[in-house]
Amino acid sequence: MPRKIFHYALLVIFAAIFFAGNAHAADKWYWLYADDRYSKFFEPASVKVEKKIVTGDGREIPIEIAAWTKTAYTYEGAADTIKTYGIANIIPDPHALSYSIALLKINPQNRTLQYAREDFYNAKDEVIWSTNEGRVREITSQSFDEDFYCAIVDAVFDFHETEHKIAEDRWLELYSYTNADGDTVNLTADTTTMRLKGSNLVLWEWETTKNPAGQTLQIRFMKKAVNLTQGTESIKGGRVWTPTNAWHDLVDEHDGAYRMIKGDEPDYKGLVRLRAYAKNNSRWICRYSLD
Repeated sequence: MPRKIFHYALLVIFAAIFFAGNAHAADKWYWLYADDRYSKFFEPASVKVEKKIVTGDGREIPIEIAAWTKTAYTYEGAADTIKTYGIANIIPDPHALSYSIALLKINPQNRTLQYAREDFYNAKDEVIWSTNEGRVREITSQSFDEDFYCAIVDAVFDFHETEHKIAEDRWLELYSYTNADGDTVNLTADTTTMRLKGSNLVLWEWETTKNPAGQTLQIRFMKKAVNLTQGTESIKGGRVWTPTNAWHDLVDEHDGAYRMIKGDEPDYKGLVRLRAYAKNNSRWICRYSLD
């Protein structure tokens, strides 16, 4: 059996087992995604706009959306979840964790999500641990919650976040060049994260540096604000990976201040590409704008 078909068959079997143990779920939950650790669902009927703003021109724009989601776990997924939450003293055996149900609150303008409540269940549908008021997190390509975010936002707006997430043109190459050491530096922008605030295009970028042998020397995953009018940019946060130091927080040498993008540096080519993308995709980058 081809590998892809075998993998898909495992996902179908996993989903079937989940539904068999939770008969009510077939009528309530909509399947989003599954792998060898997790299967994700959300409840379309639970999606609710809790807060909205009326703009100066009379538009009503949701700024807080709530919905219920469900995550089912394999043994490996349960083990990862227990480790992430630091609850091995409460759930020492991953076999005991079957699924969790969560109330999510989303702010589409800032692409953030918060777990307002989570209940973790065993196979007998008994709550074995709960938590409230989780931290607010920004949704990026590295977020576990991206499938939930896209589905819930799509239930309110008509901008096809779910489709854009898996589209071939999600990643926009800004530049690629070879530095003085012979290393290749490549920078791409995640168009799903782009949103225009005034003249600032807020987005996440992925920069990879490889040596001539093709070995990865560094990865920088950065949140930026690029002022398209003034030609300046500011790093708002991010993470860095190196072979010797794994992932760690990105330290910006400009301490978050805006710097001018000079015409003779690679970043200027990136600025030109971002300006062109913004011009040709204005509806997308302003999709939840309050301006």
